[in-house]
Amino acid sequence: MSSLFEIPEVLSPAQLRQAQALLADAPWQDGRASAGGQAARVKNNAQLPPDCESARQLRAQVVQALDRSPMFLSMALPKRIFPPHINLYSDQRNHYGAHVDNAIRLLPQQGQNLRSDLSATLFLSDPQSYDGGELVIGSGLAEQRIKLPAGHMVLYSAGSIHRVTPVTRGQRVAAFFWIESMVRSDAQRQLLHELDMSILALRQRQGDDATSVALTGTYHNLLRMWADT
Repeated sequence: MSSLFEIPEVLSPAQLRQAQALLADAPWQDGRASAGGQAARVKNNAQLPPDCESARQLRAQVVQALDRSPMFLSMALPKRIFPPHINLYSDQRNHYGAHVDNAIRLLPQQGQNLRSDLSATLFLSDPQSYDGGELVIGSGLAEQRIKLPAGHMVLYSAGSIHRVTPVTRGQRVAAFFWIESMVRSDAQRQLLHELDMSILALRQRQGDDATSVALTGTYHNLLRMWADT
C-alpha cells in the first residue's frame, strides 16, 4: 500500500468511554515482550499483558468494531487479524525508535503463522491530552506524521520503517495489530479499494445500472484473480 489510510470513528464515543474505564486500573508491563530482535532494542513503552481481563475485553471490542467497518474491510481485505495489543507511552517509557515490523507472526493459541501485510494503530487517547507521541512512517521526504483523534485508526504497509516520537506530557494509549490480507500486493489491494469506492459512488449517484454491474463484475474478477484465501 503506497499511501496511508485513515479510518475515522472505528470506535464510537460510548465505546471509547468503555475502553477508558477498562484502562483505569490496567496492569501495564514492559512493552518489549511483543517485539522482535531489532525492534526490542529501540522499544521503550508499556503494554497490557494479553491474557489480562482488560486486554481481553478491549481486544473483543476492537475486533467487533473492525467487523462492522466497511471501510476497513475494503482497504484491508483481511484474511486473518493478529489479536490486537494495547500499549501506553508515558513518563520514562515514552517512545519507540525506528523499526520494521516482523514479516511473520505466530498466532497465539492457534499454532499458525500470520504474514503481516498491513500494520494498524487505533488511537484511544484524545490528542489534546498528550504532547508528542506522533506515529512517524517513512523517512526523509517521504516521512508522514500521524496523530489522530481517539477512535480513529491508521492503516499502512507493515514493511514501512516507522517510529513513535517521545511523549513529553500525558499518556498516549493505542491498540495496535497486524493483518494478513487476501491480496498480498500493496498495489493490487489499493487498486481494488479505489475501484470499490468508485463503484459505491456511482451506485449512490445513479443506482444500479449496466455500467455499475459491469464494474462490479470487474472488481470481483480481479479479486478472484489476485486473492489467496
